[in-house]
Parts: sequence; structure tokens; C-alpha cells
Amino acid sequence: MPALNVLSNMFTTIYNNETRRKKECIVLPSSKFSSEVLRVMQKHRYIGEFEQVDDGRAGKFRIQLLAKINKCGIITPRFSVKKDAYFDWERQFLPAYSMGILLVSTSKGIMSHHEAQEQGLGGVLVGYVY
Repeated sequence: MPALNVLSNMFTTIYNNETRRKKECIVLPSSKFSSEVLRVMQKHRYIGEFEQVDDGRAGKFRIQLLAKINKCGIITPRFSVKKDAYFDWERQFLPAYSMGILLVSTSKGIMSHHEAQEQGLGGVLVGYVY
């Protein structure tokens, strides 16, 4: 299963459980990439604690939900973005300037577009959360 479908499945599951006001959700399968994306979402307080559960198959995540996500999704195709061009992408995918984050895969790992801007890094757009 391509990583893109795993990420899409994760965002869909989180969003659906958020709209149903659940306290936690289970996402499967797990991957290192998904784990990094969750770490960034946790850092920006969109989700609470999460843990990877080894179920003997592909693994799964147990994620604590904080009811702070209005929308999340992947960006396809994965557009390359230059270090000074985040503003244009913000306008396209986020509802307001200071609301939400774009998830960017950079040479230093997955991070929000704010962190990438601070560090002067370009990268590839992966998804958005607001």
C-alpha cells in the first residue's frame, strides 16, 4: 500500500472521529511517515498523545483527539515548494493567514510550513490541518 493512501486513510479517520466528537481513534496501518506527521500535529496541539500499537500485522496508532481539527487532508499531487513561496500555498489550502498549518516534507524531516520558513527550507507539500 503506497504511503499516500496510508496518510489519506489516517486523515480521513481522524477527521471522521473528530466530527463525531470521539475522544480517541484507532488508525491502521502505521508507518514511520505517519508517525512523523502525527508528531507535528501533536506539537501544534491538533491532537493529544498518540501511541503505536504492535498488533502483529502492520501496526496501528491509538490517537487522543482534542476536538481542535476543523479539516485535514492530503495534498495531491505533492507539489514542490520553494522557501519563499509558502504564502501562495497558504492562500490555496488554509482558510486564513494565521489559521492552520501546511505539512511539509523537507530535507530535515516533516515539519509545519512555519518551521520550514523559519529555517529557510523548501520541500514538498504533504497535507494541511486547520
